[in-house]
Amino acid sequence: MSGEKPDFIRFTGHRAFTHRIVLSTLTGRPVHISKIRSSSATHPGLAPHEVSFLRLIEAITNGSVIDVSYSGTTITYQPGLITGTVAGVNTSAVGDVVEHTLPANNTRGITYFLLPLALLAPFSKAHMNVRFSGPGVITSATHQTGDISVDSFRTAVLPLYGMFGIPPARIELRVLSRSCSGPGGRGGGGVVELRFASQVRLPKTLHLNRRPGRIRKIRGVAYCTGVSASHNNRMITAARGVLNQLVSDVHVAAQYDPAPLVGDKNGMKKKIGIGFGLSLVAESSADGVLYSADVVAPPEGGVVPEDIGTRCAYQLLEVIAQGGCVSNVSAPTLLTLMAMGSEDVGRLRLGREVLAREETIGLARDLKKFGAASWGIRDVDDDGETTDLVVSVKGTGVGNVGRKVA
Repeated sequence: MSGEKPDFIRFTGHRAFTHRIVLSTLTGRPVHISKIRSSSATHPGLAPHEVSFLRLIEAITNGSVIDVSYSGTTITYQPGLITGTVAGVNTSAVGDVVEHTLPANNTRGITYFLLPLALLAPFSKAHMNVRFSGPGVITSATHQTGDISVDSFRTAVLPLYGMFGIPPARIELRVLSRSCSGPGGRGGGGVVELRFASQVRLPKTLHLNRRPGRIRKIRGVAYCTGVSASHNNRMITAARGVLNQLVSDVHVAAQYDPAPLVGDKNGMKKKIGIGFGLSLVAESSADGVLYSADVVAPPEGGVVPEDIGTRCAYQLLEVIAQGGCVSNVSAPTLLTLMAMGSEDVGRLRLGREVLAREETIGLARDLKKFGAASWGIRDVDDDGETTDLVVSVKGTGVGNVGRKVA
């Protein structure tokens, strides 16, 4: 019937906010999210980073309708076509890049925006080129919210797209200016640009249920902004002191950047985003098996570089000990791409701790609400050597609507 209201998929709360918006955009199913921090007396409704994410979705799609209630505790979202960067369509596009500015009160790392954006990019009609700038861009890992750094995203997440027939060679992440979290964990002042030129009709079916293999090399990036460059060497030396006992091929690059200048309300510029951190990625002898770890100094300080290096090294060892072929950082990305792929059954080997995470279980429930099939879970056939599980995911064949029309 004409004029009939769309059938909304209903959620409550702010959990998995970005992933639900992404699933809605990919499947074309509208969503209604209510009771967003409705019990908070001081900050009810959408947070600044969630509002900024909705503006980003509006910039890279055509025809999306977003309605937010006066209090900000309820939103309805009717998705449009994922256009990417198209001249004359994106109102915030400058040249071949969509400019997106993050507010100064943003507390989330830039990967909060990059992870869902990279999930949408393969299904866009044109290339997805987005530059993040403004006083709220945090390129490091975040101490309070647990977001990974741009280095872990570039080395531990983006290479995995190649297993779905999405060439990583056509995906470029440029870190034009680095920054850590500012005072109180707010703001940063960095600049990051993602150029995603790998658009596909349908992602290939993934079969990553082999043995994880042995760790053959470890790579990483030690970064610091606005502090002495010697902090990098101190973090690297501490990390190598732990890792060189186990793996001989360990190489960690050092990256130093001056603290970015950000203007305040009075028009005065000051340096924020001062800090340091370490990102480590372990690569296995089996193709496509990557593990990552991120540790950053808290904004209030009080931590020496040696502690950051040692903690990051031990955190990486803990992630490897969890087993499986992917860590909890990249598991949601792989499981979502498997569900959006061709109508075949893909398989992914996960450690029990990764599968038992609230985020992974919630993703399975959300995918089912959006029409995907339930997952099949069984023990691996390794004669009792590990406790890993194999997750079977059937693709929905949603694919790239924009490419189909074109």
